[in-house]
Amino acid sequence: MMAKTFRAAITAHDSAELLSIRRGIEKEGLRVSSENHALSKKPHPTSLGSALTHRSITTDYSEALLEFITGVHQSPNAVLTELFDLHAYTARSLPDEIVWGGSMPGELGPDSDIPIAHYGSSNIGKMKRIYRNGLGARYGRRMQVIAGIHYNFSLPEAFWERTQSSAGNTALLQDWRTEGYLAIIRNFQRYGWLLNFLTGSSPALNRTFVLGEPPEHLTNHGSDTLIGEFATSLRMGDLGYTSSAQDGLQICYNQIDTYIKTLTDAIVTPHGPYQALPQNQNEEQLQLNHGLLQIENEFYSAIRPKRITESGEAPVKALSNRGIEYLEIRCLDINPFTPLGIDDNTIALVDTFLLACALTDSPLCDADSRAMDSVNTQRVLNAGRDPKLQLLTAEGSAVPLTELALPIIDMMHEAAVWLDGSGKTDRHTYAVEHAKRILTGEAESPSARVIRELKDRQVSYSTLIGDYSQTWNDAFKRQAPSQQVNAALADEAIASLRRQREVEASDTVPFSTFLRQFYAQYE
Repeated sequence: MMAKTFRAAITAHDSAELLSIRRGIEKEGLRVSSENHALSKKPHPTSLGSALTHRSITTDYSEALLEFITGVHQSPNAVLTELFDLHAYTARSLPDEIVWGGSMPGELGPDSDIPIAHYGSSNIGKMKRIYRNGLGARYGRRMQVIAGIHYNFSLPEAFWERTQSSAGNTALLQDWRTEGYLAIIRNFQRYGWLLNFLTGSSPALNRTFVLGEPPEHLTNHGSDTLIGEFATSLRMGDLGYTSSAQDGLQICYNQIDTYIKTLTDAIVTPHGPYQALPQNQNEEQLQLNHGLLQIENEFYSAIRPKRITESGEAPVKALSNRGIEYLEIRCLDINPFTPLGIDDNTIALVDTFLLACALTDSPLCDADSRAMDSVNTQRVLNAGRDPKLQLLTAEGSAVPLTELALPIIDMMHEAAVWLDGSGKTDRHTYAVEHAKRILTGEAESPSARVIRELKDRQVSYSTLIGDYSQTWNDAFKRQAPSQQVNAALADEAIASLRRQREVEASDTVPFSTFLRQFYAQYE
């Protein structure tokens, strides 16, 4: 019903106004030595400001894992330009380091060699640090130095206002918007494996990433590289962002209240194995709580409903109070063959895919559909390019991947026509046509290219990604940001250090009280 309403509204109104997509990018990248590409053990550079309060440059799990955060842009070119400026500024701020250009890290030592990020002495800084301590204790530090791209997507307010009016819906606008985004998420869960197939760029990794014997779907390539011959994204598979402890966490995207309750229960309900962990380690608190999740972000998913939070506000509280504001797409690997890890064609592809999810009926999910979606996704992640691969259908049969993919491509073509018409471009139609060529074998996917270059050049994973990383770093240094951008980022670095000091000076309660007040929001 909603999909039909969306189509009718786009037909009846100015599609340029309704389809002016907003997007932002959060891009991670490890700092490594420019000499031997070893993971950096140096603190976050002062020239990049405070990882706690800088608006555009921070860190994720590891002190060495940079994260670049763009603003929200209507223009794909504008968001890529800002991301380029952040890379170029950073490249000139790292005299003997570069930013690793792949999702999977290079050679790693023991877990103890992976430094956990520091955020200072404030209560919020301590909370961020202890959360990361907990991730390391629960899942190991290796999983936390994988890098990816998070793509933030939203449709303009006019889209929700006009579609609600067309439907004659009299609920609060935020409820209509939330219902629409949940419909997109459900379709993303059904069809998202196609994005993994088309954009996955991590079919190989350094042998040191795997402790013990590697899984059967990986084979040796030389002495220090493991490859998944037909894999698309090991990052998103069972070697990467997964948690067996979360297997029983049945997240439902049918209603926002159910989603919030499921996450809240996982946060407030003690989980036996985490209760058994020591309270402290190396004179630091080891985890924030004993729940299956310390906070919402610990739930590993390919897509998240999001809402900008107020200071100290829990994410589920923000969603409950004000509804979904945008979607965070988390399944995009860093493409090592592009300087920024993402390019205009990928943006066009993702935008088209998400609009297609909006324009397609979105049945409610159940345990059976979630299980089928999970099986299909895992098959594509580990063996998506295997010509013999078969995926499950809702009717219970198994069919070749292309048989399920081509109808999705048709859905995307319709969305591409709308987007190109509204923007007077052919970007989206080209992206869909290129995707179809990848499916039919006429074009090469990023994961296929990784495997081909490893074999053609007879090099290791670390050498291949290291060479590209160095090439892009050199390009960033040659193309400096404008004087205005450079000055703004330098000023922001200084201002962020000042803001961190102000945050630290403004704390008025002990950390234990701060933490208790934060978790009171889940009661």
